[in-house]
Amino acid sequence: FPFRLFPLREHGMNLRARPLTCQEIQAFKKSKEVMQRFIRAYQLMLRFYGINLINEETGELKRAENWAKRFQNLNRFSHNNLRITRILKCLGEMGYEHYQVHLVKFFLRETLVKGTLPNVKRSALDYFLFTIRSKRKRRELVHYAWQHFKPRGSFAWGPHDKLLQYR
Repeated sequence: FPFRLFPLREHGMNLRARPLTCQEIQAFKKSKEVMQRFIRAYQLMLRFYGINLINEETGELKRAENWAKRFQNLNRFSHNNLRITRILKCLGEMGYEHYQVHLVKFFLRETLVKGTLPNVKRSALDYFLFTIRSKRKRRELVHYAWQHFKPRGSFAWGPHDKLLQYR
C-alpha cells in the first residue's frame, strides 16, 4: 500500500493511499519508535519550510536561519498550504494538539504581524486555524488573528461583538 508521511482518517490527493483507522492511530501512539519517527518527520518538514522546532516538549517554534529563502518558496507555491493543513490535522490525530497551536500561531504571526507570508494568509485563516481541536485554543487563536488583522472591520472568521468581549 502507498503510505503517507502524515496519514489521516480521511482520503487525500493520493487516492491509492488508504485512510488511517482509529485502531492504527492508537497503535502508533503506543509505539515510542513510531512517535519518535513522527516527530523527526515533522522536524524535517518544518526545516523545509524554514522553521525550527526549538522545544520538543512544548512544540515551540522559531524561524530557521534559511527562513527568507524558504518563505519565498511558501509564498510562491500554494500547494504547500495543503501539505501544512495535512500536517496540522495529523498532529491532532497523533495527540500533538499543543504542536498544532504553535504552528498555527507561527503562521498567523508571520502572515498578519510580520507580513512575511502574504500568500499563506488566506490558508492560515481559512484552514490552519480550524484544524485546532481545542475550542478554547481555537478561540484564542481567532482572537489573536482578529487583533492583528487589517482592516479589522473585514475580519470574517468570528463575530466581532464576541471578539471585543473575549478575555
